[in-house]
Amino acid sequence: MSRWSTSLAPARSFVSVCSPQLSSSLAHMSSMLDTAAEQMMVHKDFQAAFDTCERGLESLANMEQEDNRCGEFKAGFCIVGIQALAELNQWQGVLPWVLQQYEHQEKIPAKIMQMCILLYSKVGEPAAMQEAARVWLHCPSNSRVTGFGTVAELYLLHVLVPLGHRDEALELIVGEVGSSAFTEDQRQTALDLVEEKERQNQDLPLNPIISPDSGITAHPVSTQGSLIHKLTAMVRFLYRKVMVTGSGSFPLRRVFLAAVLLYMLFIRMDPALPSSFMWISKLLELLRQMWRAMFAPYYQSLTQSKGL
Repeated sequence: MSRWSTSLAPARSFVSVCSPQLSSSLAHMSSMLDTAAEQMMVHKDFQAAFDTCERGLESLANMEQEDNRCGEFKAGFCIVGIQALAELNQWQGVLPWVLQQYEHQEKIPAKIMQMCILLYSKVGEPAAMQEAARVWLHCPSNSRVTGFGTVAELYLLHVLVPLGHRDEALELIVGEVGSSAFTEDQRQTALDLVEEKERQNQDLPLNPIISPDSGITAHPVSTQGSLIHKLTAMVRFLYRKVMVTGSGSFPLRRVFLAAVLLYMLFIRMDPALPSSFMWISKLLELLRQMWRAMFAPYYQSLTQSKGL
């Protein structure tokens, strides 16, 4: 709830200087937005949250004055509404619903455009945002808004690169959009990323073709390698987190971490499966590193004290 209150602070600050009628209307909008956020975050009543956003947007549309104050509340209702639709597994309707509120793609606020790109990328449908994001980025007035560079970056990383649209990606980076959105270092990094993706795509056909009679396919190996990489990264993240925040609560934090790792190792995996061998070896290696980092200082101090 606090994050919503913070995001709406600029809009609320205008209430005191408005006319009494407009001030009352904006106060009502603020109350509705808080209600929608509470229904969403506290009660997990996603349909009720979306319905509240719909009523708030209708009320805003009926207000005579349309300015930045109303725009802040409109964006707030859309942000909560997008999250509610996603939780209701109605993500297909997110972009049409947003366009219904803003009518033109280039009028969508940057924060909402970022949310839409990430949402459609997460559900595996990045192409759904290609046209809307392209139009938004090539609108001259949007190049001056806060968040323009983030929209360009998300469009490149989550839409163009996954779809393999190399030419459009290069045009975005070196063209007018890229000059407004990226620094020189960022442009070079983006170019390297696109070229690396192109090399990967070219290397794929060179992989040896395995006979169907052998009963072996390359896909499980690739999937296993990806999972091992993600698992290793996750465990390393947990390790760093505990080491940074573990002072003052040594037993609780480290026993908890050990329990999580043991659960992953012995319950979520079957050690008898060949596919688990590499996972187990990786985890054991990390556990040994963590054990040495956690307990070696205590053993050393104990040995020194005995020597004395």
